Amino acid sequence: MTTVTHLSVTGMTCGHCVSSVTEELQGVPGVQDVLVELRPGQASSVRVVSDHALDEAALRAAVGEAGYDVAEVAVVDDALAAEMSEQAPARQATHTLPIVPK
Repeated sequence: MTTVTHLSVTGMTCGHCVSSVTEELQGVPGVQDVLVELRPGQASSVRVVSDHALDEAALRAAVGEAGYDVAEVAVVDDALAAEMSEQAPARQATHTLPIVPK
């Protein structure tokens, strides 16, 4: 089961910020991948992928070690299933053929 933890991180403004946060989060036990969407001037979106729920305090501490603050945390358990469920209507629509009367 894949778990995705979304962090809103404030204060990030450049590529060095992204590198620092990514490096610190990769050091947290259980973290498989870190993806950062830098948003200068607002909270950046940090997506942390793992195979189980991670300790929120450890994630906050890692971001703090990099010099930034976590404003918000959201956890999606079984993220692959949740993503597939969200995309199902759009995927189905591409396979639905219109019925044309004869």
